[in-house]
Amino acid sequence: MHQDPTATNPELYSVMFENDRVRVLEYRDRPGDQTKPHNHPDSVMVTLSSFTRRLSSGDRLVELRLEAGQARWLDAQEHAGQNIGDTETHSIFIELKEPRPAAAPAEDSLGPSAT
Repeated sequence: MHQDPTATNPELYSVMFENDRVRVLEYRDRPGDQTKPHNHPDSVMVTLSSFTRRLSSGDRLVELRLEAGQARWLDAQEHAGQNIGDTETHSIFIELKEPRPAAAPAEDSLGPSAT
């Protein structure tokens, strides 16, 4: 079932822009904040601050450190996250509404990738 992050964590996610092709979300949290499980479609994530985060999905767990000013691809996925660092998180998600072409299978990754 699709869990929209603006519904699961409205205090952390807000819609900045939306049309029939994309939705742009702003995400802000503080050290220790956690998200409930939610879904992201294929997206581009832009980090506006540097932060350390733990992502979980089922029995998978990933810890990552991202620097400010990066743009990263995020394959469609469901996850929950927690700010495990000592800095606030500020990022933008540009969510694609168009489906992935059949010739381009989804990766089985958790969290953002550099490609």
